[in-house]
Amino acid sequence: MKRYVYLLLAMFCTLAGVAMPDPSSPVKEGNIITGHVIEKGSEDGLPYATVLIVETGEGTATDQSGYFRFKGIPAGKYTLKVQTMGYATQIKKVVVSKEYTVDMHFVMEEESFITDEVVVSANRNETSRKVAPVVVNVMSNKLFEMVNSTDLAKSLNFQSGLRVENNCQNCGFSQVRINGLEGPYSQILINSRPVMSALSGVYGLEQIPTNMIERVEVVRGGGSALFGANAVGGTINIITKDPVNNSFQVSTTMSNMNAKSWSQNVSANASLVSSDNSYGIAVYQAYRNRNPYDANGDGFSELGKLNMNTFGLRSYYRPTQFSRISLEYHTTNEFRRGGNKFDLPPHQTDITEQTKHVINSGGLTYDLFFKEYKHKLSLYTSLQHIDRDSYYGTKMDENAYGSTNDLTAVGGAMYVGNMEKCLFSPATFTGGVEYQYNSLHDQMVAYNRDLKQDVKVGSAFVQNEWKMKYFTLLAGFRLDKHNLVDNVIFSPRINALWKPSEKLQGRLTWSTGFRAPQAYDEDLHVSAVGGEMVLVRMAEGLKPEHSNSFSGSIDWTVNFGHFQSNLLIEGFYTALDDVFFLQNLGFDETANATIYERRNMRSAHVFGANIDYKIAHGREAQLQLGFTAQRSRYKEGVSWSEDESIPTVKRMLRTPDYYGYFTFSTSPFKNFDASLSGVYTGKMLVPHMAGYIEEDRLENTPDFMDLNFKVNYTFVLNDHLKLQVNGGVQNIFNSYQKDLDCGVDRDSKYVYGPGQPRTYFVGIKFFN
Repeated sequence: MKRYVYLLLAMFCTLAGVAMPDPSSPVKEGNIITGHVIEKGSEDGLPYATVLIVETGEGTATDQSGYFRFKGIPAGKYTLKVQTMGYATQIKKVVVSKEYTVDMHFVMEEESFITDEVVVSANRNETSRKVAPVVVNVMSNKLFEMVNSTDLAKSLNFQSGLRVENNCQNCGFSQVRINGLEGPYSQILINSRPVMSALSGVYGLEQIPTNMIERVEVVRGGGSALFGANAVGGTINIITKDPVNNSFQVSTTMSNMNAKSWSQNVSANASLVSSDNSYGIAVYQAYRNRNPYDANGDGFSELGKLNMNTFGLRSYYRPTQFSRISLEYHTTNEFRRGGNKFDLPPHQTDITEQTKHVINSGGLTYDLFFKEYKHKLSLYTSLQHIDRDSYYGTKMDENAYGSTNDLTAVGGAMYVGNMEKCLFSPATFTGGVEYQYNSLHDQMVAYNRDLKQDVKVGSAFVQNEWKMKYFTLLAGFRLDKHNLVDNVIFSPRINALWKPSEKLQGRLTWSTGFRAPQAYDEDLHVSAVGGEMVLVRMAEGLKPEHSNSFSGSIDWTVNFGHFQSNLLIEGFYTALDDVFFLQNLGFDETANATIYERRNMRSAHVFGANIDYKIAHGREAQLQLGFTAQRSRYKEGVSWSEDESIPTVKRMLRTPDYYGYFTFSTSPFKNFDASLSGVYTGKMLVPHMAGYIEEDRLENTPDFMDLNFKVNYTFVLNDHLKLQVNGGVQNIFNSYQKDLDCGVDRDSKYVYGPGQPRTYFVGIKFFN
C-alpha cells in the first residue's frame, strides 16, 4: 500500500514541478492593466481614486494602498483617466496586449478645483470639458454639501445665468430661469433623456433629491440643440449616481425655519461592483418631511406641508467586453398641501392647493462598441408615468378636486464614429433618430376642464466634429416633426472652439430652436388670486415660437504662486419670434375662474453676460463666484392686467437685470471644513393682482442677499467607517419677502425673493 502512496506523491510532485513556473522567470499574463496611484511629493498611495477606461466606460477604484487592476481587457489602445477629490485629473494612453500585463503609474498633484471634468451635454459624447465645443458648467456633490441642498431646486441658484424662483405662495410651484427665460424655454434631462414632461415640470425641481445625483451639467443658451430644439434657454442634464466601487452612506438632517416650522431629511446610498467590473448596482433612498410655514401669522402657509419618499437604482451589466447594458429606475411618492386649516379636508378650508403624486421613471440603454472602441452604437428607451390627484380650490368649493394622468416615452438610436481623417482633420461623427411621446389627461370638474393632449415628436440629428490641434469645429442639425406643428422644423447649429493652450479656450456658438403650441407646466398649475382660481389656456391658431441664439466665451485658467484661478466670461443673445405671452381675459363664469390666454406677439430678445471666477489656495481656501447682467425685453408692449387703464410693459416680468452667487470653503485643519455661500437677486417688476389690494399694480421689488453658513467635522471611526457631524444656518439675516398678501383674498402668485426664511440645521452622516 505504501508503494502506491509513494508513487502517487512522486507523480504529484513531478506534475507540480512541470506546472509551477520558475520564480526567477516572469509570468506571461495578458489582457490585464494594473497600476498604482500615488501623491506627488509624499509618494503615498491614494485610496478610493476613480480609474476609468474612457473608451469602454469601465471603472474601478484604488484599494487602501492606491493599487488598481483591470482584467480581461481586449488587446488595443485605450485611455485611462484617474480622478480623486482635491487632485488634478491624470489621463494616460495605454496599449493592452494579450502577451503581457501592462503596469501604469499615476502621480497625482494637488488641485483646488477641477476644470476638465468628463461631460456629455456638449455634443452627446463623453468628452473633457476643456475641449468641449460648448461651455458646460458642472455642479457636483461637493457643492450640494457645501450649500446644504436636499433637492435640485436649492442647488441651481449656484450657477451664473440660472435663477430658481417660487411662483406660488400656497403650494410652492417653482421654476428655473436660464439667461432670463422662463422655465418652459429650458429642457431638463435625466441621464441625457428628455423624460421630464410639462406635468413633472410643475414640482419636478423639488422632487429630485441631491443624493440621487452624481453631477448636474448645465449648458446655457441653445448650444445643446441635439438634445432637443426646444432647449432655447438652455439644458440641465441630471446624471444619476453610477456604481464605481463598493460604498455606502447614510445621513439625516433636522431643520427649523425661523423657530416656527420643522423639517427632516433622511437619505441613504449604497453601491456594489463585481471584482471583474462585469456588473454593478447603485441604490439610493430619500425621505423628506416638512411642516407648513406661515411667515406673517395670518393662518395661511407661505411654504406648504411636504412629505416625499424617493427610491431608485442605476445598474449595468457587460455581456461582453464590447457591450454594456444600463438600467435606471426611480419612483417618487409625494404629498404637498398649502393654504390653511390643515387639519380639515380641503373642501372645508378657505384655500387649499393639494397634490398627491406617484411617479415611476426608468430607462434602458444598450451600448455596443466595435473596431477597438472607435465606433459605438447605442439603443435606448425611457419611460415616465405620473398619477396625480389634486385639489385647487377656495371658499370651501366641493368640486375643486381633479386628477391627472401623464405618460412620457422616449426611444432612439445613436451612432458615434471616430475617423482618423474626414476632409481635412480627424473627426467624430454623431447621428441618430429619436421618438418622443407624451399623453396627458387633466380633469378638473369645478372648472369645466377636461384637457387631453397627445404630443408626438419624431426627430433625426446629425453632427460632425472636426478636431485640429488648435481649433475644433462642430456643425450639425436636427429635424423635428411635431404633431402640433404643420411643417418639419429644421434646427441647425454651429460651434467653434479655439484652444491655443491647455490654459485658454475661446468658443463661438449659433443655434436655432422652437417651442410648440402645447400645454406647459404653468398651465397645469392652478393659482388662487383674490379668492378666485386662475387658469391658463391656449388661444386658437397659436403658432410655434422660434429662436436664434448666439454666444461667445473666453475660458482662462492661470496659476500664480500657490494660487490656482479660472475665469469664464460669456456673452449671449437670443432673439424670439412669435413669442408667447399671457393675456388676462378676466373672470369666466362658465369656467368659474379667471382666465389667462397664451397668445403670440411679434418678437422679444434677451442679451447679456455671465461671469464665473474661481480662485483657490490648495484646500485651505477656495472661492467661487458668478454674476449675470442681462436685459429681457419684448419688442412691443405687453398687457398683463385686464384693467385697460394700466399701461403695457416691454420688460419681461419677474426677471431681474442683475443676479449672482458666491461660495467660499476652507479646511484650516484636518477633518474640519467650513463654508460660506450666498445668492444675490436684483430688483425686478412683479405683477400684484387685486384681491388683498384694491387694484392691480406692478411692484418694484427690493434686491436680496441670501447668506448661508455651514461647518462640519469628520471622525474616523476605523479604516472603513467615518462619522461626519455638521450644522449651520441658511438665510442668516432672514432676507425674505416683507409685503406678502394676507388672508383668503391674497394673490398667491405675488411671491418673490429667497425661497425659504432663516433656517437652522444640524445633521450627521455615516460613510466609508
